[in-house]
Amino acid sequence: MPNGMTRREREVTDINEIIKILDTAKVLHLGLVDGDEPYVVPMNYGYTMENGKLTIYLHGAKRGRKIDVIRANPKVFFEAECNIIPFEGDIACRYGIAYESIMGKGLAVIVEDVEEKKKALSLLMKTQTGKDFEFEEKMTAFVSIIRIDVSEYTAKYRPMPQKKL
Repeated sequence: MPNGMTRREREVTDINEIIKILDTAKVLHLGLVDGDEPYVVPMNYGYTMENGKLTIYLHGAKRGRKIDVIRANPKVFFEAECNIIPFEGDIACRYGIAYESIMGKGLAVIVEDVEEKKKALSLLMKTQTGKDFEFEEKMTAFVSIIRIDVSEYTAKYRPMPQKKL
């Protein structure tokens, strides 16, 4: 990848481990560019992973800054993390945080198709709650659905440091 990870030994490449990160993290930080200004929004999400191809679904209000920005510039970046555990060290430089994360980029599409919106809401609820939900067409009328067609992503794991004996 052009903007690859510096600490390659921490890279997660096993698709099952990446899915665990996606299932565990509950908030995705969506990065947008509003004119010449960065804009980041924390959001709940749902996803599909088919043959290594990641698609992310978000939902929100039908109007507002996020939707306006996506219409003007659909290029997005995202990040989500989970299993965050701060740790201490014997000196300042050895303090840190253990975590797992995923980040990537893609194009955002505002979904208009009712069936895809119903599917997206079901995926979102499955990711957030672990439960299956079904949605009727009228329920899709009140929200906008954003699909991120992910072009690149990386996942990372920072373990707890081993204690020296």
